Amino acid sequence: MSVQDRLQALGITLPAVAIPAAAYVPFVQTGKLVFLSGHISKKDGRVWAGQLGASIGTEEGKAAARAVAIDLMGTLAAAVGSLDKVARIVKVMSLVNSTPGFTDQHLVTNGASELLGEVFGPEVGAHARSAFGVAQLPMGACVEIELIAEVR
Repeated sequence: MSVQDRLQALGITLPAVAIPAAAYVPFVQTGKLVFLSGHISKKDGRVWAGQLGASIGTEEGKAAARAVAIDLMGTLAAAVGSLDKVARIVKVMSLVNSTPGFTDQHLVTNGASELLGEVFGPEVGAHARSAFGVAQLPMGACVEIELIAEVR
């Protein structure tokens, strides 16, 4: 089954690449590696704002991370032409807007990691990962994630 078939089965339509909000580009490819800039959480086309441990719980944060993964895949598809060219999701780095006492950043980030595994399969989708709690993110977003992928 192709990546596009898996996306279709999951009812996912990939968005177009978002226009950067500052002085950076959405992706850079060097050799076989594609580095995607951080993507912030969005819901219904707007910033999904809030802080984990205050206004947002772990399950909602996980849904926000899943939404970010969909945006990242849209950018990755634009970068390489087809997600079927992805040989491996190498690394995911997740920043979670958190209160000092919130310690479930790893569970929030599972929203992205689990979706990448579903879409790309265990061989390609399994990745190294970091999940950090941070005091704030751009525009008050609850989650920001960046990704590194290897392409064929």
